[in-house]
Amino acid sequence: MDRKTIITGLGHYVPPKVVTNFDLEKMMNTSDQWIRERTGIVERHWAEPGVGTSDLAYEAALRAIEDAHIDKSEIDFIIAATLSPDHYFPGIGVMVQAKLGLKEIGALDIRDQCSGFIYALSVADQYIKNNTYKKILLVAAELQSANLDFSDAGRDMSVLFGDGAGALILEPNDSGDGLGVLSCHLFSDGRFVNELWMEKPSSKDNPTFREEFFHQGSFYPRMNGRTVFKNACEKMPQSVEFGLKQLGLTIEDVDYLIPHQANDRISLMVAHILKIPEEKVIRNIQKYGNTTAASIPIALSEAVKEGRIKKGMLLALTAFGSGFTWGSAFIRW
Repeated sequence: MDRKTIITGLGHYVPPKVVTNFDLEKMMNTSDQWIRERTGIVERHWAEPGVGTSDLAYEAALRAIEDAHIDKSEIDFIIAATLSPDHYFPGIGVMVQAKLGLKEIGALDIRDQCSGFIYALSVADQYIKNNTYKKILLVAAELQSANLDFSDAGRDMSVLFGDGAGALILEPNDSGDGLGVLSCHLFSDGRFVNELWMEKPSSKDNPTFREEFFHQGSFYPRMNGRTVFKNACEKMPQSVEFGLKQLGLTIEDVDYLIPHQANDRISLMVAHILKIPEEKVIRNIQKYGNTTAASIPIALSEAVKEGRIKKGMLLALTAFGSGFTWGSAFIRW
């Protein structure tokens, strides 16, 4: 039996507060033109104080459950991907479970940053194919705005990020129609850990929090932009090409490419390297900024709801992020 994992429900949520590039001009030495030219971002959504990542995940989950036309009690496992949990521990999976009022089902947290959704999808796919679970809720959510450096030293990163969440309901497809997740391909290279990371807090420090960390700003995320850009532009196309070869397909077979929305220049470069037309690339970074693990499911949910993605289409998903981690996934919609 050729069981596949099919997406039966999709939902996304972004907080209502919109922050434009012009708003950022008032906070630091930057400009709308500079941000647009280098990132393609026009605006992003930020959560208000008191809102947590799990709250965004919960809202997206409600929408995915409704879209799947199931009762939430049917969910038998939760997978949550985020680098920005509400607390240092535990993760947000159990918090989403509690907020949904679900029974004592398992909740797994995935910490693969911008690649988190691809990694989470690969795990869910194995659980479904092996008949371990029947209905999995996968949520990817981020709240980055609460921990960004809005000084001139941190502006290269702080202009990039937005808050948001995407969610999927995943179920088995035993019909033999070929629809569903075809494959996932995961990669990493830990030699580049400190090229894109948040150094503090660290379990290597005793005590974990010290006053000098705040003066140093070492608890803010930092990035070597050139190194990240170069590697993202190389590794994302490679992972797509690897997956196509494994499946016996070519880039001409792909109806839509949905890259992680890190930077529009990266998305366009990936398309150029893969030789896929720009009109086949799903891009929404101009509205949401980089929502890290949530960017692919938000883009997927939006494109499906807009009617762009139709039954039978082949989707190629790819992401690259901190770690370095990267990967690709292929779905026959």
